[in-house]
Formats: sequence, C-alpha cells, structure tokens
Amino acid sequence: MIVQIQEAQADVVARARRVMTPNYKPQPVVFVQGEGPYLYDRDQKRYLDFAGGIAVCCLGHGHPVLAGAIADQAGKLLHVSNLYFNQNQIDLAEKLVELSFADRVFFCNSGAEANEAALKLARRYMRLVRKENRWKFVCAQHSFHGRTWAAISATGQPHYHEGFEPLVPGFTHVPYADLAAVEAAIDDETCAVFVEPVQGEGGVIAPEPAYLAGLRALCDRHGILLILDEVQTGVGRTGTWFAYEHSGITPDILTLAKGLAGGVPIGAMLCTEAVSQGFAPGAHASTFGGNPLACRAALTVLKVIEQEGLLSHVQRVGEHLRAALTDLSARVPGLTGARGRGLLAGLGVDPKIIDRAAVIERCRQLGLLITQAGPDALRMTPPYIVSRHQVDEAVAILERALTGKGAA
Repeated sequence: MIVQIQEAQADVVARARRVMTPNYKPQPVVFVQGEGPYLYDRDQKRYLDFAGGIAVCCLGHGHPVLAGAIADQAGKLLHVSNLYFNQNQIDLAEKLVELSFADRVFFCNSGAEANEAALKLARRYMRLVRKENRWKFVCAQHSFHGRTWAAISATGQPHYHEGFEPLVPGFTHVPYADLAAVEAAIDDETCAVFVEPVQGEGGVIAPEPAYLAGLRALCDRHGILLILDEVQTGVGRTGTWFAYEHSGITPDILTLAKGLAGGVPIGAMLCTEAVSQGFAPGAHASTFGGNPLACRAALTVLKVIEQEGLLSHVQRVGEHLRAALTDLSARVPGLTGARGRGLLAGLGVDPKIIDRAAVIERCRQLGLLITQAGPDALRMTPPYIVSRHQVDEAVAILERALTGKGAA
C-alpha cells in the first residue's frame, strides 16, 4: 500500500513536469493538507513548515477562524470589480490606515503589482502634481521587488534581468545600507528612493535602524519620496505591524502582499494623502484588486493577529530562533551567524564549505521545509503561531542536515 501511494505522488510530479512551463524547479513532493505549522504530503508524511509559502502563511495552515471566514465569504460574494464599492474593501482600507502612516490604500493581487503601483504613482505624482520632471529611482543592490518589468528593473540582482533586456529606464542601484552611496546617486531627476527595510531575497539582511532614518532625512532634504517595499516584512513578520516602525520613521509610499491575507492572493499600496493625488480615475487599476474574498481574508488575519497577541509572540519566538541559530552557527563549521528580524530569520552560510541546496533537500527528507536567500543564506519564515518547542525541533533537524547525522 505504501509503495502505491509513493508511486501516485511520483506520478503527480511527472504529470506536472509534462504540462507546466519550466520556470520553477519544485522539490518532488505534493502537499495535500496542512494543520498549524505542519504540512502533509500524499504519503501522509508530516513536515514542519518553516518556509511558510515564502513568508505568506502567517497563521499557519487551516487556521479555523481564517478558514471559516473564507468559506463564509465564498458563499456570499466573491467578486464585483472596482466599478462598484464593496464593504470588505472599505473596511480593510480603513484598518490599514488605522495601523499605519497612510491615508490612502490601493489594492491589487501581489507584491509585484503593489510595487508597480508604487512606482507609477511616484512618477505621476512628481510630473502631474508637483510639475517636476522627476522620474528616476535609487534602489539597492541585491534587492528584490518582483517579476513584472518595472519590478525586475528595480531589482538589484542581474540574474533576474537575463533575457529581458532592455529594462525599464530610470533605475540606479547602490550598495544596501550605504547612505553616502544613496546621496551620491540622487540628482535633479530623481523622484524616489525605493528599498526594503530588511532585504529578504537578497540574503535576509537587516540594516541598523539608523539606515532608514538616514534615508528619510535624505529624501526630505532633496524633496523626493521614500518608498518602502514591505511585501515580505509587513503585517507583523518582524514583530511590529510594519518594519519601518523599528526605525521610528514613516515612508511616503509602502507596499504589502505575502502575509496580508494568510495565503489568499492580495497586494496593497499605501500612501499619504498628498502623494495619493498622483492618481486619478483611469490612471491605474486592477480587475481583481480588493475583491470581497481577499479583503475578508485579510481583515480576518489582522483581527487574529490582534486578538491572539501575535506581534509580541513573534518578537519572543523570533528572539528564541535567533539565539538558537547563533548557537548552531558557533558549533557547525561553515556557518557565519544569524540574520534577520523577528520571524524573518536567516542563517549565513559559506558556500565554499556548505552546499545550501543539499542542506535544503536533506531537511525536507528529515521533515523540515526551509528556503535559501541571496548568495549565502538559509532562510526560515515560519508562521506566527509557531512555538518555542517547534523552533527547537526545526533547529535540531537543521543541525542533522548540516552535519549528516541521523536517518531520514
């Protein structure tokens, strides 16, 4: 019976490889169910999920309140388009305004779309509201902002550009966390600085709080906008609603996606009242953006985070995870220390000593899901509901994978 189930899983993988485009390289496992921080494959093997759908499944899998809200909304209303109002969209926009610096919200379906909206808004605001020919962006090396054309143009990793040139003009990339480099790149045509508060895909790099404060001061001095990509860091991932809060500043525009609806696709672009005037009817749109289902899911996620005190929990468990990774790094050759903030955690790896792909594969065989980021980091983005015990379990599995000890 076990052999038949395993063959069935292999058959599903083979079918996928026949019909899907080859732009992904998924591991050969098919998940069919989730519960809390765990996933189960077709063989009913259990995995501790510290990938979290790439920092998406903030409440874990099958959270009863979120699942109930989605089911209830699906039976009422899925979609009406932005030709009309819907109550959930208005409620969610009000809640995001309440929690953040922002006065206005635009909804879409992903982080890349949110970043496209932010870039378009910044240029249009400068040209049509401020009446200034400012259209350039200063971005960071090793950044990641999505896969649409402007988003990859903003992304400071050349391998994402290959085959798509020429890119959208107007993007300059400077070293991350280098204020002098940012200032040197600003000219009379610069409209905004566009960065992540913590670089996720670039290697889970958390700068000193003074970096964002310095960017805010630079932007104010030069009369330009500060745009923060919080697609991965927002909605509690670092232990506060938004990562900018760690620096005591506010941006002019901010983008969200990933964890906002706990797994239901949604993106959001938040901005100040003044900057929002760069948009007018017809200037930008999204057919599915802000649909009743996604907004109901997002409202539920925000409610659960508040009611279950998950922000403080993320801080405490995140500190425990960081300490455990720091300790592991001191014991295992080839590791270079813990990174990140909250439950956006990274473990530095010397790629000359440790094969990250092999470690990730070994972790999966042992029942742990993790990812890699940048040229030299392993990344862990577990759900906010994860316990200290489960963190200890994950780090123990990771150590086995790194050292080659223990059977799968």
